[in-house]
Amino acid sequence: MKPKIIRTEADYETALARIDVLMDGDPDPSSAEGEELELLCLLVGNYEEIHYPMDLPSPVEAIKFRMEQQGLKAKDLIPYLGSASKVSEVLTGKRPLSLTMIRKLVNGLGIPAEVLLQEPGADLPSEKALQEGRHFPVAEMVRRGWFAGFHGTVAEAKAQLEDLLSAFVSPLGQDALMPAMNRQHIRNGGKQDAHALAAWRIRVATLALRESLPSFKVGALTPDFLRELAHLSYLDSGPLLAREFLNKNGIHLICERHLPKTHLDGAALKLPDGSPVVAVTLRYDRLDYFWFTLFHELAHVALHLYESDLDTFFDELSGVDKTDRLEVEADQFATESLIPSTEWKAARLKKNAQTERILAFAEKHRISPAIPAGRIRYETKDYTIFRSLVGNGKVRSQFGVPSVECKPMRR
Repeated sequence: MKPKIIRTEADYETALARIDVLMDGDPDPSSAEGEELELLCLLVGNYEEIHYPMDLPSPVEAIKFRMEQQGLKAKDLIPYLGSASKVSEVLTGKRPLSLTMIRKLVNGLGIPAEVLLQEPGADLPSEKALQEGRHFPVAEMVRRGWFAGFHGTVAEAKAQLEDLLSAFVSPLGQDALMPAMNRQHIRNGGKQDAHALAAWRIRVATLALRESLPSFKVGALTPDFLRELAHLSYLDSGPLLAREFLNKNGIHLICERHLPKTHLDGAALKLPDGSPVVAVTLRYDRLDYFWFTLFHELAHVALHLYESDLDTFFDELSGVDKTDRLEVEADQFATESLIPSTEWKAARLKKNAQTERILAFAEKHRISPAIPAGRIRYETKDYTIFRSLVGNGKVRSQFGVPSVECKPMRR
């Protein structure tokens, strides 16, 4: 028989039969029959590796095998599994291995990660990513219920942090634990905790991934599109209608409160598939603040998100750094989209404008009176005026966001 690549089950059976014949003859390895036998064994081995892969041993079998090899007793596993009771539960199959246990067994006993993870070729997340994750605001994440299915204490969360973090970032991959400083733009970045921002971004992206939206078309944010969106502010349920409108056009709008040690108002980011997400924290429960933040983040989507190598823009909107071109452009875009400058100049609405004039302007342009009132407050830097017009307390309740105390925003 001339050896050939084994492609079918019939080829496989024929090769096995020929191997039996050759082995019965006990050929010399250097003879023609010996070389044929060696070649056939290689061909059969390759076929079996593809079509009859060997199952990985169970984690318990692998642990017991290593215990036998090294002469270990159950008590010797306590440093790896945590306690005598946990050792007993693991060895009897009553407790699954946590990632923390697996890492210790891999590093301490040399058991392959793929065996303990029960996935061929699998490996543990990098130690560096885990160390970065340990800087996340875990206590606050526990309090907010960001670790799905976990209902324990903060101390218990920290004891199984690797497992919780792995599940938390699973929709985005373990690399998400690393704050991608080179791929994000932070307005007033010196005041922000990079790890808190990374955790918040993962949370926002995960919420967005749960939504099924149509594809987004780059270039869709035209003046007509933005004008139609601004007109929704005229309606009492405008913020919710804005979310529906954006969703129908492939843009996720996510509301998620900012984390401690950040002063975040909003963000624009891309999902792994390139879909845009606009996220708002609603730090201030006012309509003028909501609409400006929304349009500022949409500016990043329209102007910057697909024109640079950045995939996230974090914004604290109070104060304007005129050296930051991207943020100046976003502010100008938002201001012009909400009220075109020609119409604003013609209206001549100033600090001393009567409420009736602001209401009439809003009625004429079919926008919320909070928008012109908020613009006057910002331009005059007087945040004591027109308090009844800026829509205090009219946003969070629409999105089901709990009310929290915040200092007045200077916009």
